[in-house]
Amino acid sequence: MEDTASVDRRAIHEELERARTTFHQLLDGATDTNLRRRTEGTRWTNEQLLFHMLFGYILIRPLLALLRVFGRLPPGASRAFARMLNAATKPFHVVNYLGPVGGTRIVGRRRMAVTFDRVIAWLHRRLDAEREADFALAMHYPTRWDPYFQDVMTIADLYRYPTQHFDFHHRQLTLTGER
Repeated sequence: MEDTASVDRRAIHEELERARTTFHQLLDGATDTNLRRRTEGTRWTNEQLLFHMLFGYILIRPLLALLRVFGRLPPGASRAFARMLNAATKPFHVVNYLGPVGGTRIVGRRRMAVTFDRVIAWLHRRLDAEREADFALAMHYPTRWDPYFQDVMTIADLYRYPTQHFDFHHRQLTLTGER
């Protein structure tokens, strides 16, 4: 959990912009053959993994809303919610896998890039509008769902989460065919 006194908005903005630039470079430099190539350590293709990386940012909007509710309730409420979600880990992983498989067929490369830009722009605006006190709101998370979910996360942690997720999956891409 991050101390609110150490929240560096500028650093988070820079992380978001680095991810946005990297995402565009990955998409712009990829051929259709590259996008169809399997990734390292997942069952997805590069295109499907790129969609999954984008989706990590898309999820922040509902996760922030959820945290704003649970962050104002007694900690036991989010602890029980996280336990319930952890119990549903297997169905979550099936949906988590199938989402990018279907998503790439619907969205496509160009719309992924446009969507990434829109989501990052929204996160920049939201981060700038965030009240200092709200950075400390916290709730429990289902730690079995994602290795970057901590037992307790704050709003400040949530702004950093999608780039951690992005960087992890970036290493699994095989767009250059060198792996």
